[in-house]
Formats: sequence, structure tokens, C-alpha cells
Amino acid sequence: MSGRQPTGHHSDFIQASIASNDAARSALVASWRRSLTLHGLDPAERQAPRRLTEGELRQARQRMEPLRRAADASLDRLYMAVGGVGCCVLLADSEGIPVDRRGAVADDDTFDEWGLWTGTVWSEDSEGTNGIGTCLADQRALTIHRDQHFFARNTLLSCTTAPIFDHEGNLAAALDVSSCRSDLTEGFVNLIAIAVGDAARRIETENFRLAFSNARILLAPVAERSAGALIAVDADDLVVGATRLARQALGITQQILAKGLPAADILAGSAEAAEGLDEAERGVVQRAIARAEGNVSAAANNLGISRATLHRKLARFGIRRPH
Repeated sequence: MSGRQPTGHHSDFIQASIASNDAARSALVASWRRSLTLHGLDPAERQAPRRLTEGELRQARQRMEPLRRAADASLDRLYMAVGGVGCCVLLADSEGIPVDRRGAVADDDTFDEWGLWTGTVWSEDSEGTNGIGTCLADQRALTIHRDQHFFARNTLLSCTTAPIFDHEGNLAAALDVSSCRSDLTEGFVNLIAIAVGDAARRIETENFRLAFSNARILLAPVAERSAGALIAVDADDLVVGATRLARQALGITQQILAKGLPAADILAGSAEAAEGLDEAERGVVQRAIARAEGNVSAAANNLGISRATLHRKLARFGIRRPH
């Protein structure tokens, strides 16, 4: 798949690959098969990509507003890393429609002509195998390089894309870096893939923090320490949110969260997390004492615990009552 096929032979090459056993082994050929048989697309189609009206694009942007806000800084940072070598950055919604982008003004006409622009529909059922659409269909990071695209008209493009999952672990968007430069090397494409993946995780983290702005955000105790495996814990030490990585590693579902999940149940054995919970409990006790103006009996009553229990907590945390 790595060698570029002549444009005139692209359709035959795809048809032959689908007819072979490659589709059973290759995720790329499986996408080609979906494009041909499920979506009824023709690789030789020359019609330009479909574009939304201004009103439709405005609605798509509004639906994505919280995530766009969370992504803003990461889009800028990613563009600073790749924009100088003729790449543009696209943030697409779950339907494969770019709702935000970063690109050099000097390249705008070229990227607009190729459809690498906000409001263009890059879903797999519309554009066949492509970075954004196939990333969303497979829910995984990937690169669709030149002749790996389904449509022959897209074979000058190189697109590296990573999925973005929302604060409830659902597929929400795709982050893409695209280029139509002929001298883009495989080594640089690999570097782009790392940068795109890192930016996607930063966006997920920022979106998670914004979604649970009133909760404590803790790193989940997963086998592979990942900055993307986060949980949100409320004032009652109940887990009220978890990122997709945390959900997968710890078996957390929305149903479990709805029933009430004590943070201690999943953080047992994690010294860092236990310390975080201790600090949170210490803060609760300190605030209760302060509100009761040092009256232990009143503070205990407000906390719903006995006076003896509160005394033990005061001793444990080294909290002195105000005089």
C-alpha cells in the first residue's frame, strides 16, 4: 500500500485489493470495501466534496461549542508545530465536518480547493476512505497517505487523524493534520502522528476539566500510567465522571456512576489518590470547624458524625480548634 499507484490505475487497484483476501487482514482495505459496497461510492468519482450551507455550518459549530472552546489552545499549539511545512489543522465533529481550522493565509486557496476547509463533509460514507472519516468509522488514530484514499481525486493528500472522546467517553470529534505537499516524508508523517495524538489527549483532558469544573480531578490508578486516565470526584467523594481511558481500564459505566461510586472503591492501593482523598477530607473538616466557630459538637452535627469521631479526625489531621 505504500507505493503510489498511477491515478488512472487507482480504481483498478482498489477493486483488485477488495476482491483479494486483503480485506480480512487490512483495516485499510476493509475501509475501501465499505466505501464501495456499503456506501456505493466510485473511486473514479471526480465531483468535489459536499459542503454545508453557512446556516448548517453555524449549527454544527454551535453543537461543538464546548469542545471547540476546550480545543482552542491545543489547535494553536499544533498548528505552530506543523503549519510551517505546509500543513493545516482541522477539528471535525462526529459527522466528519470540520468546524474549526488553522492554516497559513498563503495556503488558503489551495486548501479550500481541496476541501480542507470548514463545512466540507469528510465522513466515510461521503468521501470514502480518508483521514477524518475513517478515523471516526474505526474510532482509532490513523494516517491515510496519498493513494490510500478511496477517491482518486484525493490521492495527493496526506491526512493524519486522531479521535477525540468527550467527558462521558463518547466519540465526539476528530483532530486532523492534512497536507498536499508531494515531498512529505514518511518520517515527518510519523512525527505528525505523535503530535496529533498528544494534542487530541490534551483536548480531551481540558474538555473533561471544564465539564467537571466543580469536582476534584484525579489520575486514575491504571496499569499504564496515562495522563488521559482521569476521574472526577465530588465533595462527597463520589466519582461523578471518568474519561474513556479510565472507563476502559476500571470498568466504569454511566450506570455505575448513576448508582453512586465511592472514590475509595477504585482508588484503593493508590498512594497518590489516597493522599488526595485525605487532603479533601481534611479540607471538609477544617471548613466545618470554621463554620461552627470552633464548636466541635456543632461541627460534628453539621457533618452528620459523632463528636468522638470528629475528635479522632481532628487528631488524625492535626487540626487545632480556634480559641
